Amino acid sequence: MSESAFALFPYACLAGGGLLVLCVAMIVSRPPRWLLPLLAALAVLPTGIWAFVPGPADGLTRFATALLCCVTLASLGLLAGHATKRAYGNDAVYGLTVWSALGMLLLAGARDWLVLAIGLELASLCLYALLAARLDDPDGTEAALKYFLPGAMALALLLFGIALVYAGSGRLDIAASLAAGGPIVVAGLGLIVVGLGFKLSLAPVHLWTPDVYQGAPAPVAAFLSTGSKAATAMTLLRLASAVTPEVQTRLWPVLAVVAGLTLAVGNIGALRQRSLKRLLAYSSIAQMGYVVLAVLGVAQGGERAALFYLAAYVLMDLGAFGALCTLSGLDADRDAVTAYRGLGYSHPWRAGVLAVSLAGLAGLPPTAGFIGKFVIFGAVLGAGYAGLAVFGVLMAAIGLYYSLRVVAVLFMRPDIAAQPVTVPATGPAAGLTLAVLTGLLLGLGLFPGPLLTALGRLLGATS
Repeated sequence: MSESAFALFPYACLAGGGLLVLCVAMIVSRPPRWLLPLLAALAVLPTGIWAFVPGPADGLTRFATALLCCVTLASLGLLAGHATKRAYGNDAVYGLTVWSALGMLLLAGARDWLVLAIGLELASLCLYALLAARLDDPDGTEAALKYFLPGAMALALLLFGIALVYAGSGRLDIAASLAAGGPIVVAGLGLIVVGLGFKLSLAPVHLWTPDVYQGAPAPVAAFLSTGSKAATAMTLLRLASAVTPEVQTRLWPVLAVVAGLTLAVGNIGALRQRSLKRLLAYSSIAQMGYVVLAVLGVAQGGERAALFYLAAYVLMDLGAFGALCTLSGLDADRDAVTAYRGLGYSHPWRAGVLAVSLAGLAGLPPTAGFIGKFVIFGAVLGAGYAGLAVFGVLMAAIGLYYSLRVVAVLFMRPDIAAQPVTVPATGPAAGLTLAVLTGLLLGLGLFPGPLLTALGRLLGATS
């Protein structure tokens, strides 16, 4: 296989896979309910395998491909049962999920500004439609609109920033254009980072996140909170590793303020939430603050720390939203925190997955969340931001409080007469997905060395 064919293989698999799902649904009038999600998963699998095949792709692209394929497969596993029970599991849902993954992969692996913009918009357009996939659900339609408006603003800022970078450097290659430096390039890069900040829910452009997560179907919220943010965060890391010291001197102080503000808004905002989805939304805001901390220390091992933390974050958030999905009824997602009272006794497996995921988000051992925060604080201290590291530890203590508050609710004795617990059975795909996510989350917490070593080798090959 030629180098160009090898490089295009994962994108061709995802593009063709989404098209195949739509064509099969056109040909087969009433396909079995397992067929479309299976076809979508079979389109994603070769892309994930590609990440481990020796070839010319750089390490960051390989890691992004593997991680995003895991996110997509897990989201499909959760979506299959949820969409079937609520009668919106049509071909468009699965085709759009695969195409959104294609956009995320283009975004994370982009070395050209135009590819970056196309990837961001393809991923976003598919997510808008997925949020509104259930036509009889006004909350989903409202969530789609609330995500579309900041998404349009993010794209406008991104394109304007790209135009300025091109005007200042005369190049569309990301690394070459940023190496040119100059005030116009710095201004353009600043606008690009703001545009990416919308997608990452960085403060103060985070306001859309709680409303969108609350209105979205749980599997779509899981896909949005993990895949979209992981792809955007890896794009930010690629930009940070390509900028010159002159650009770092001008932009890093601003990023430090944004990181601290994001940590404060996310953790403090979660304290008073009575909705589990909104609590997870504020938690995801805070988690992206930790990723930005790692970006500040990109030259002192921050890139490896950020990638490890992104892997842990994906497992934690998918596990939390997956448990929420399987603990919900047939009509609506179980959202009120008080509605989870006593589920640790009546449904110990699914409640246990939620408890482990929340413990990971809080940074408790033996989950991967603890190791992720540990390596990030090490990179931040190495970069000389001791004050931010101390502030991050304080914010992590707040995160510990609101996460364990939900865990405590899970294991409170319920008043069965006043609040009957009716939860449908977990489908095989969702059950397998939760088991794998929980095993990986605990496995990375107990044995982080292999992944950290592999990341070091991948990043060494990239540089």
